[in-house]
Amino acid sequence: MMTKMRSTIKNILLGAVLLAVTMKFQSCSLDEYNPGGFTMEAMSATEEGYQTLVNQCYFAMQRYFYGTDSWMALTEGNTDLWTYQRNMSTSWTQWFWFFAGAAPNTTYTNNWWNGTYDGIGSCNTAIYYADRVPFKTEEERNAKLAEARFLRAIYYFNAVEQFGAVTMITEPAQSINFKPERTDPLTIYEEIIIPDLLFALEWLGKGTDATTTIPTKKAALGFLAKAYLQTVQYDDSKKYAADALRYAKMLIDDAEAGGAQYNAYMYPSYEDVFKEANNWNNKEALWKHRWYAGADGHGSSNGNYRLNRNNEYFGCNLFQFGAFTDTQEYRISYEGNQSGQFMPTQHLLSLFMQDDDTLDPRFNIVFTTEWDANTRYIWDESTVHRFDRKESVTGSVIEVGDPGVRFLMPQDPGYTTESANKLSRDYLVVDYKDVYNDTEKRVKANYAYQNPSGDYTSDGSSENPFNYFYPSLNKHNSSNFYVANASQRRNGNLNATFMMRMGEVYLIAAEADIYANGGANAAQYINKVRARAGAQPLSGAVTVRTVLDERGRELCGEYSRHYDLKRTGMFKDNSYLQSTHPDLAVFFKPEYALRPIPTAFIQALEGGGSYYQNPGY
Repeated sequence: MMTKMRSTIKNILLGAVLLAVTMKFQSCSLDEYNPGGFTMEAMSATEEGYQTLVNQCYFAMQRYFYGTDSWMALTEGNTDLWTYQRNMSTSWTQWFWFFAGAAPNTTYTNNWWNGTYDGIGSCNTAIYYADRVPFKTEEERNAKLAEARFLRAIYYFNAVEQFGAVTMITEPAQSINFKPERTDPLTIYEEIIIPDLLFALEWLGKGTDATTTIPTKKAALGFLAKAYLQTVQYDDSKKYAADALRYAKMLIDDAEAGGAQYNAYMYPSYEDVFKEANNWNNKEALWKHRWYAGADGHGSSNGNYRLNRNNEYFGCNLFQFGAFTDTQEYRISYEGNQSGQFMPTQHLLSLFMQDDDTLDPRFNIVFTTEWDANTRYIWDESTVHRFDRKESVTGSVIEVGDPGVRFLMPQDPGYTTESANKLSRDYLVVDYKDVYNDTEKRVKANYAYQNPSGDYTSDGSSENPFNYFYPSLNKHNSSNFYVANASQRRNGNLNATFMMRMGEVYLIAAEADIYANGGANAAQYINKVRARAGAQPLSGAVTVRTVLDERGRELCGEYSRHYDLKRTGMFKDNSYLQSTHPDLAVFFKPEYALRPIPTAFIQALEGGGSYYQNPGY
């Protein structure tokens, strides 16, 4: 019955109208006999029924957005901060390599495009029928309406930042439009995103630290500042920069005054932000989504692959070394995530290198560089040769719990000594300088052996055995898992993920201050973030590039980098990527700042739909 209700609902939504074109969606019609009585009028006749309509607004957000590999790739992939593991350009090319010189894939955005308009359609329905619900007070009505409007703003925000001009519809469609028009991003900001967020700010509740998934006032305020800032790329006058600063300051002032008005808060220690003990009730998060599993329908009924899997995307391939065995128990520990796709670029790691030759303290908080063995291992001759160890290492034993792999950063205390002795250690020492080339700003594909043997040569032509191992982002690590099938190691991370947090608000204020006031106060906002982390304060003039670099340090892996590069003009040509990620710059074209509209949708439009496609696809 619930499936039939969803089909009935979706059939009259804008989301379903577009989905009907892209997916040839089949469902019952309101003109058909409906034994369940699930019409929109019936659903909006009670508060309980209307709650179901509001709940539907969240479905696509959970199914296609936060916590999925595609969403992480859409927001963090193809940027200066990440490369595909080992810097290989033959896998996940649409996510990490701008198609690697091949013809662009125009189908990989299908699910996200469909999910976006499914979500927009659900929101439009909830908004349209809100006036018919017999709420006891207008305040109650507006509070529920504010949820739908907030979510619609988020769907549209991501739509225009990923696809550019898209079809703007604010009411449930009554027929299929086979020749939809595209509306420019700034108009969508001005007519939907900003008004929806302003309404949400007025009517959403304050919430508590335990509030998850349902947005609150501080979520609306944070995304309002974020949305205003994002408009600067569409308007040379940057007329909304002052608004971005104003709304960011409202949150900053509230946080620094104790959070009485909006419950805004920033942890005094950067380490506290990502502690699992602070996850579900995270005070700094402005909006977070929490996963459940089991009878409530968020786990087993939707499948555990719908759960948060962010922890899996950033781990290096420890299983290339015999002291590590890929088991379920190891995967669901803090250390043992399966090897993922995201490898830090040389540029990302360089952002944490301070002028006094120390590491920004945030590095050792959010990157794992040492791993203990999870299986007993005896060094054999072939492994000794492969990893360039001295012959004396042969036969050395690594017990479970002993050091297994250690990645050395040049700024680590004792680096000089450890690097000099790395080939004689009985654990695997991986030197930053053997993996990354600072001069060329790339990952090294080859390695020159100091102890050549057989195919392992000293001329630098051998395949690099060390670039399997790299600092692994642990912001999303969890020990809280739902295990659906132990034999297949299908694990779902039940931790919450943060769509936005207070640390970002200070950096929004800094960037907005540059546009609005020439940066008179930008340094003070950045330095509050840096002081919280224990990093050295900035001095001198603050530029947009200064803020961009600070966002890389503070927010890497938090769904923002693609938007940051797009907003700040770093995708206008390949000069920025050439200086930060030259291997990616080879494949970059300015039109790739926008994603392709899915082929299935384009082909179903009148005349073949070529007019609707983004340039370059």
